[in-house]
Amino acid sequence: MKSNKAYSIPFVGLNLGVHKFEYDIADAFFDSIDYSIIDKGNVKVELLLEKRETMLVGEFFLKGRVETNCNRCNDPCEVKIKSTYRLVYKFGSEESDDESLIVIHPEEFEINVQETILELITVSLPVRAVHKKGECNEEMIALLNEYILKPEEKVSKEIDTTDKSDDQDMIDPRWEALKKLK
Repeated sequence: MKSNKAYSIPFVGLNLGVHKFEYDIADAFFDSIDYSIIDKGNVKVELLLEKRETMLVGEFFLKGRVETNCNRCNDPCEVKIKSTYRLVYKFGSEESDDESLIVIHPEEFEINVQETILELITVSLPVRAVHKKGECNEEMIALLNEYILKPEEKVSKEIDTTDKSDDQDMIDPRWEALKKLK
């Protein structure tokens, strides 16, 4: 991702207290990303950044729409997102395993929230993004239905017919017990 100065916040010059930053995330934001599951979108991001003596506390509010691929038909699908996240930027030199805690090293004088905004938008996506019923690509749905195995269909396996008695002896008795549980 190409770093953009518009997303840099020089915290050294900020007074103690709460500061408000607003970002309008549009298609150009997502175009600068090489490998993203989001193709384009329009998201309003509001950041309330509270500067304290030993840390910065950021409250991110995201609301808008993004376009990603449908998990069913793989065509573009518009998804609404709305979420709130809280991140703590702590001044120090030790690393942290906590994903909501970001360590700011002593030589740094600004934070860049571009990558953070992308990550927050990405985790705001639903687990499964799909079109509404009837809006999926009909050709793809027909193709999927052609290859989906139904429970009543049995998959035939090719078995070496040279010695069937040895194959039957090798069947695990637990599978036989499971077959009886219908």
